[in-house]
Amino acid sequence: MGHFWTFAAAAFLMASPAAAMQKSAAASPLTKAVTDAVDKHFLDYQEKAHVPGLAWAVVQNGRLVHTGFSGVQNLDTGASVDADTHFRIASMSKAFTALAILKLRDDGLLSLDALAETYAPELKEWRYPTTDSPRIRVRDLLHHVGGLVTDDPWGDRQQPLSEEAFTAMLREGPPLTRAPQLQYEYSNYGYAVLGRIIANVSGQSFDSYIKAEIMRPLGMETTGYEVAETPMEKRALGYRWENEAFSAEPEMAHGAFGSMGGVHTSVNDYARWVSFLLAGWPARDGAEQEPVKRATVREIAQGLNFPRMANRPGLEEADPPCAYPSAYGMGFILAIDCDLGPTLSHSGGFPGYGSNLLLMPEAGVGVFAFANRTYAGPAATVRLAALELERAGFLTGRAVPVSEPLAAAYKAAGAVYRAGDLKPIRKMLAMNFLMDRSEENWALELAGLKRQSGECRTDAPIAANGALTGAFSWRCENGSIEGRLLLAPTTPSGVQALRLSFTPSS
Repeated sequence: MGHFWTFAAAAFLMASPAAAMQKSAAASPLTKAVTDAVDKHFLDYQEKAHVPGLAWAVVQNGRLVHTGFSGVQNLDTGASVDADTHFRIASMSKAFTALAILKLRDDGLLSLDALAETYAPELKEWRYPTTDSPRIRVRDLLHHVGGLVTDDPWGDRQQPLSEEAFTAMLREGPPLTRAPQLQYEYSNYGYAVLGRIIANVSGQSFDSYIKAEIMRPLGMETTGYEVAETPMEKRALGYRWENEAFSAEPEMAHGAFGSMGGVHTSVNDYARWVSFLLAGWPARDGAEQEPVKRATVREIAQGLNFPRMANRPGLEEADPPCAYPSAYGMGFILAIDCDLGPTLSHSGGFPGYGSNLLLMPEAGVGVFAFANRTYAGPAATVRLAALELERAGFLTGRAVPVSEPLAAAYKAAGAVYRAGDLKPIRKMLAMNFLMDRSEENWALELAGLKRQSGECRTDAPIAANGALTGAFSWRCENGSIEGRLLLAPTTPSGVQALRLSFTPSS
């Protein structure tokens, strides 16, 4: 399939202190060899999955650093996909709804732990499956633990439902598949209810609120919910691949279920959203950026206590395999990938469309893709692209600053090793330190380590993983000494633990 090109975009998406803070000086450059490898994964996927048009992008530190496009947005006209082509992103819309709920919470207009019926009165008449069922909270809907049954693909076809018909549906009430707060189960219906809560609390339609309070402040000028508002020449039409041929999917109008899957956007607009989310990390001093606080952005990564084991999507047969724990946060699935580290992700599937977003917040990098074929699932391809970036050294995490108390304690720890006793650090010890091991025992342990290791250099930097903890490695004649330092939760912060172990040279 033709109409393919890529480019590295040099323009800032968000010229803000938040974006600048995310720079990782140690990250390798995004070379042509890397982008070629990334592009090949997407082109292979497009061919195998029968996708008319595909767009993909890599965002780093507030910049759109790589984009790729292949195929057409309209089979009749042959118009090529580009950075301004609009795709429906289906369930990736849920993150906008979740952030809108959090913004209303921040503004003091609702509580996540309040009963959902507080803001959507129709829920007061819902029937629960057991007499001891807890009533559904706003938080339960955000995390998909409200007891509602999984409703893919039924929920997708509710997209154009009118608000009046949705009110009638809410009054009738759905049968619950289990008592709330027992188990994660993905629910489009639940996010439609969140849309109604946004409308009732804000006093305007959920789409108007999200556009005005979230999308437009981020510069997402053309992103919205009503596809008909996008000119036809900018629209990726949706297609189904069936019986070895493409057929057009009907365009569904915007309706009450749009809060669970109705957003349409372009690469250029969506990259602003991705940049804003990534700018929530790390926690730091400095001015906040609209539309919500950094701490609120980071809150979307908090899952309830319903973790699951998962395999990399589409890569279950990989050798070696990668199985990791995951949980649903708020509009995102959070997981600890074997190679990529902490990730946030979400797919979108819809009649005529498929999409995926993968965020690696510790590296400040996001990868996403849009497709115009029914339930196209580029999740595995997006992850393959991210793994190419990781292998190339592009996903270098941000170093945690070493605090003054930790630096002082580490300097003293080196002196302790060289001296062979605790005298250099004695005034810095927390009250428990010598209760846990005597000074005499420390002298014996240090002497034993020095016999094994030989001379050691104790000037290597300590790697902090918090203001009060860190790890280090000292090179020695006969191997290395691995150490950990832990300060106490006191002012001043005394040393509560120092651990040293010798690893001989292989």
